[in-house]
Amino acid sequence: MQRKISRLALLAIGFLASVTQAGPRSELFGLQLSGDAANPRLVMDLNTPASHTLFALENPPRIVVDLHDTHVNVAAVRLPAAQGPIARVRTANRDNGDARVVMDLSAPARARSFLVPPDGDAGHRLIVDIGSNKKSPTVSAATPEAEGRDLVIAIDAGHGGKDPGATGRSGTREKDIALEIARRLAKKVDAEPGMRSYLTRDGDYFLTLRQRIQRARKHRADLFVSIHADAFKNRRARGSSVYVLSPRGATDEAARWLAERENSADLVGGVSLDDKDAMLASVLLDLSQSAAIDASTQVADQVLRRLSGLGPVHRKDVQKAGFVVLKSPDIPSILIETAFISNPSEEKQLRNRKHQERLASAIARGIRNYFTANPPPGTLLASRQTGSGGAVEHVIVRGDTLSDIANRYSITLRELRRHNGLKGDRIRIGQVLRIPLYAGS
Repeated sequence: MQRKISRLALLAIGFLASVTQAGPRSELFGLQLSGDAANPRLVMDLNTPASHTLFALENPPRIVVDLHDTHVNVAAVRLPAAQGPIARVRTANRDNGDARVVMDLSAPARARSFLVPPDGDAGHRLIVDIGSNKKSPTVSAATPEAEGRDLVIAIDAGHGGKDPGATGRSGTREKDIALEIARRLAKKVDAEPGMRSYLTRDGDYFLTLRQRIQRARKHRADLFVSIHADAFKNRRARGSSVYVLSPRGATDEAARWLAERENSADLVGGVSLDDKDAMLASVLLDLSQSAAIDASTQVADQVLRRLSGLGPVHRKDVQKAGFVVLKSPDIPSILIETAFISNPSEEKQLRNRKHQERLASAIARGIRNYFTANPPPGTLLASRQTGSGGAVEHVIVRGDTLSDIANRYSITLRELRRHNGLKGDRIRIGQVLRIPLYAGS
């Protein structure tokens, strides 16, 4: 979405300005390696939570963590000794204001990261586990994004920390349910080829509504999904709802951006507004908002369809509201009220792990359906479009079954067999299946 708006702006003004976002500074003051040789864990001690990017590089293999708006306290940090596949750990303060931590590896390894809030004597920590989790996004040093980039899905667990959100009759807190479902959704997204998740919070800590948007924009998210649980004085109210930004909310936000553009380092779709006259800035902002809201509505419709398969929905149509977290001008954004925590039966469901899993699966299917039919240019998903017959390609990996693939793409087994000339269910690793696209599926 941001790349699309950038192209529109280039056509309008003939050039693209580059500006660095400003933000609060964090400090990295400690590094430790724990775990065993097969599965080492790097623990980074921080004075405040820091957004970050995790990726892998090859030739030679290494895992890189960029901590945004963070400074390495060189006097305090003691670099740990080698352990398992980690041959060396090194740090650097970058010119763009980020701190970089590099793990040089003896062989390629898998990595995942998550933030941990303060607990007892321990403060904020960023954890990187090596060796046993999903492979991190790989960027070739010679040919970055050669096959297309991953889609980034920002998943926002509502409330957190001092803000518990709504509370059910049995004491269930909205902030806890939102985080559980968000984590499950992140795993579903990460399992999709060409997609990766970013959790705005992965622990019980407080973020302002604007901070949530800023984190998604900093990670160049293609979609922002905010997870909540509804509440109402009538305990019989039930069902899921999905929201997008209302016209009034868009108008208010546009006025805010235009009023602050001269003092803001923020970009809209990759384009600076601070050096444009009022008329041009207004046109560019309107283009960006219109495209984002249109995409938001389409995603929301797909997600609502999938949620309706789990039971009655509270509203049969996508709803519009002025929620702050929906106001990013260049990222399609949706807010999902998964159920009514004030309804005793739905509160019980929300506490159930299997139901949380079903909710996450339904949301993930809706997201996948939208992006399969509308892959942004330059993404891995777009590069796998076959160009004829409206289909994408799926490469068989270990553990795949024909029925699982049919469920993943929301088509029937019969249709999958027919489209690929299959008479049975036998498939082999490395085999390429063509998956027909149905916009209304």
